[in-house]
Amino acid sequence: MSTALDLALLAASWTHVFLAPYTKVEESFNLHATHDVLFYGVEWASLPKYDHFVFPGAVPRTFVGSILLAWVSTPFLRFAQYFDLLVSKSDIQVAIRLVLATCNVAGFAYWRRSVADRYGRKTSLLFVLITICQFHLPFWMGRTLPNMFALLPVNIALCKLWKRAKNATKPTPAAIDIAIALMVFSGVVFRAEVAILLASTVAQILLSGWAPLKRVIKVGLISAAVSIVLTVIVDSYFWQQWPLWPELYGLYFNVIQGKSSEWGVSPFYAYFTTHLPKLLLASLPLVLIGAITDHRIRSLLIPSISFVFLLSFLGHKEWRFLVYVIPVFNVAAAQGAAYLTTRKLGTIWGRLGFLLTAGCIGINLCATIVWTVSSSQNYPGGDAMARFNEMYAQEKHVHVHISNLAAQTGASLFQQVHTPPYPPWAGNTALWIYNKTENVTPAQLTANRQITHAIAEIAPSNAANSFDGTRFPRGSWKLTGVVESFDGLSLDMNALKRGLTEAWQVLKFVKSEKLAILERAGRRRI
Repeated sequence: MSTALDLALLAASWTHVFLAPYTKVEESFNLHATHDVLFYGVEWASLPKYDHFVFPGAVPRTFVGSILLAWVSTPFLRFAQYFDLLVSKSDIQVAIRLVLATCNVAGFAYWRRSVADRYGRKTSLLFVLITICQFHLPFWMGRTLPNMFALLPVNIALCKLWKRAKNATKPTPAAIDIAIALMVFSGVVFRAEVAILLASTVAQILLSGWAPLKRVIKVGLISAAVSIVLTVIVDSYFWQQWPLWPELYGLYFNVIQGKSSEWGVSPFYAYFTTHLPKLLLASLPLVLIGAITDHRIRSLLIPSISFVFLLSFLGHKEWRFLVYVIPVFNVAAAQGAAYLTTRKLGTIWGRLGFLLTAGCIGINLCATIVWTVSSSQNYPGGDAMARFNEMYAQEKHVHVHISNLAAQTGASLFQQVHTPPYPPWAGNTALWIYNKTENVTPAQLTANRQITHAIAEIAPSNAANSFDGTRFPRGSWKLTGVVESFDGLSLDMNALKRGLTEAWQVLKFVKSEKLAILERAGRRRI
């Protein structure tokens, strides 16, 4: 049963990777950094080829996660290559995302074992069911956001504080030291907001008398010094700036200078009223039941709720800033579900408890299916690149311009399958040019005769079947493909009138044309 539950977590995360293999702009830095480490190596002479130098301007982020992901992925890539599971660079993108997802699943498997030791096997089973039936964690744990690199060490840190015998009153000193060190490392290297979670956790450690202040300060300072030295050495080298501490730079840029507010400001209560319910879905009432019925759950939740409260003082809010504490809330939900399902089924309260638990998990599953389907249809750039690469695979010389929308929605370096650097096993000799120059008008693209193709954005009012030359001259370009993506959901109540066999069609996934694949008219294919 234990192994089966871990495999269920793995299957859920892998399924999301396969259903939505492409990435968006917020994932691009770490994804492209991993690409560059894999293909160019880490020698000084190779650094000018790295994407952040070819396309400068990105706010510095750490290379530590990307280097670790590339190194951990290498043996798995060789294994997949040996069994002919990799065909092109695009397959490598899927493979490294599977590796990242697997690493994060290991953290959740550790959580599950901690829950089993502390609360029992039934709660452990319900923890897995609740986690895999939510959307955000399984979908995103295989994506190269900095938050997903920080998720594993934070998960281990929190587990260290709670993985103990049922009757134990506090964690061991070694467990406390490891927890503090891992959260310090995550905050210093990957995501600065982890420092807020560290502060709320340390407050509980001190107030509960688990460790003396002197020991906490000592462990914190040593781990902070080691983490700072690591990130400064690594990132100063890869960014060729000395000294550079990316997370401190990001903290200054986003918080001190207030640049994060340019991405939107939410009210103070948004985390509690919007983001947390969106992440937990129907598990939220189970969290409340767990907290009411078990004092251990209340103690477990205190640092996480404090973290959400303190984080609310920042104007710019995103769900991913909360991702580290969702496993904690899921433990609470699982314990609440265990309480409800241990009532005698022969009583009205037993039946109601079982129905409430099953209903919450069922609602989560339905919402996750809808979100997964819609999200998998929301990467037009990746779909366009895959179709374009296949359509013109037999040509040796292609120069394609990639629009900004395509670049932001899946057209990553791994999708540039017909240009160097090639994997040694690919056997490809094509010399395509994938051009991502920004702010180029259709007239400029038309005037540049070297450009043979374009993956162009379709204006909302300009459907592909009426692509009438208002943007690209009709005589100069011809339309060879159109890519749609998800716009929203609509209800077709008439489906209910057509009978039960068509009732499932009541929910419609609305899509529209987003990108056009264009070929220069009259060009000679080579």
